[in-house]
Amino acid sequence: MTTIKRRLRRGGTRGVVIGVTVAALAGMTPGAFAARDARPAWRDCAGQGMPAGMRCAAIEVPVDWAKPDGPKVELDLARLPATEPARRIGSVLGVPGGPGADGIEDLKRAAADLTELRRRFDLIAYTPRTAVWRDQVPSSCMRPGTSLFEPQGRKQYEALAAAMTKAFKACQSADKTGLFAHMDSLSVARDMDAVREALGEERLSFMANSYGGVSAAAYARLFPQRIRAMYLDGTINQVAGWPDQTLRSLPVLERVFTRFTTWCADTPACALHGQDAGAVWRKLVRDADRRPIPVTSSKFGKGKLTGWHLRSFGFIGDPGPDDSRWLAFAEAVDKARRGDGSGFADFALGNAQFWAAPGVLAMTCADDRGYSSHAQLQKFRRQAQKISPNFGGASFDALGCTGWPLQVANPSRPLKTRGLPPFLGAGSTWGDYAWTESFTGMIPGSVTVAYDGPGHVMYLLGKKCPIQHATTYLIGLRLPEPGTTCPAE
Repeated sequence: MTTIKRRLRRGGTRGVVIGVTVAALAGMTPGAFAARDARPAWRDCAGQGMPAGMRCAAIEVPVDWAKPDGPKVELDLARLPATEPARRIGSVLGVPGGPGADGIEDLKRAAADLTELRRRFDLIAYTPRTAVWRDQVPSSCMRPGTSLFEPQGRKQYEALAAAMTKAFKACQSADKTGLFAHMDSLSVARDMDAVREALGEERLSFMANSYGGVSAAAYARLFPQRIRAMYLDGTINQVAGWPDQTLRSLPVLERVFTRFTTWCADTPACALHGQDAGAVWRKLVRDADRRPIPVTSSKFGKGKLTGWHLRSFGFIGDPGPDDSRWLAFAEAVDKARRGDGSGFADFALGNAQFWAAPGVLAMTCADDRGYSSHAQLQKFRRQAQKISPNFGGASFDALGCTGWPLQVANPSRPLKTRGLPPFLGAGSTWGDYAWTESFTGMIPGSVTVAYDGPGHVMYLLGKKCPIQHATTYLIGLRLPEPGTTCPAE
């Protein structure tokens, strides 16, 4: 029997038909694979930066949950035991985002800020199959199928789809793990339940972040009776569909852009100070759509920046330390309108290639992330442009999944909420609150705490107010009042 083991990383990386229908997956017996007579062999964790007391282990799960006796993939586990074992409630499982992020790295980062929660819970982290894939992805899978662009008509759309289909199929052929076709979040949710069973827990509490919300929703779909509590921090709501989530985020981005233009008007150091910064940006984008700006990147070669590149990859809402990101953005806009797009070249060209790499997209396309047709793309673009005059256009992540050659294993569709406990969410009013609130809004009795400042995933950033609300909820199942807001820290 083949077991796919995780390779040790020596450096960081950037951050479906699965042989069975969705209905068949939903009908599989919970715990059909997990070995009930075996528990993880916990040992002291090796490596640098491990919190004191952290223990490590591993479990094996099927690559294809429809074939439980087939090849296996090994998932690393980590545990920080409760510091007050006599008052221990259970275990909290962290659900990492990315996809491709490592939950063990998340726990190492957050452990010092979760000491109060740890008094009553074992804190559990794991390496999801997407992180195993990330560490073993064939090099050919990281070659982009194209450099992403916004199709201007059906012919260009079909050309993009054909290029991506070719790249996806080549990646699948190069894949020796079998994971390429089995990284949908329903498979990840089954892995999560295998972790639960290996821990010997009847139910788990969860802390899910970012893309981990897709796995959290899949778990709620498959195993609602196994959820004691669910904390969602900056999570995407795949249930509502990716177009819905992007459209929800655009008004927020417009408000943040207004913050930028107001800041620029009040800041002499801003390169666009004394001008209508918003009007300058919109003219630059329109002009680049008509006459793309030639650029050369030392990392990504030559290319041309269209208005779509600028709308998709130009503006960063978080001003950064000492407003450094907004200062750099204003300078890049000022140079670009004079024909020098160097301030945008690396980031725009790099992302246009990164999000066309089949090894990256294989972790998301099976979760229904792509456009299903040119008509759907056109409809979305019209909606986005109406909502957002500064940033409306085709979504780069959905464009990358155009041409996905396999059936979508985890389509966006309604979630049955009967039997689910109330969830707690948290999100930044500058960004991901709209996503998280749309998720918790589906679950009766749930509440989302607003963080009134920039940032993504509050408990990984060490934000005390959201962490305290999460701790109170997870320990005592007590939710804050609706409308609760945490001030920026």
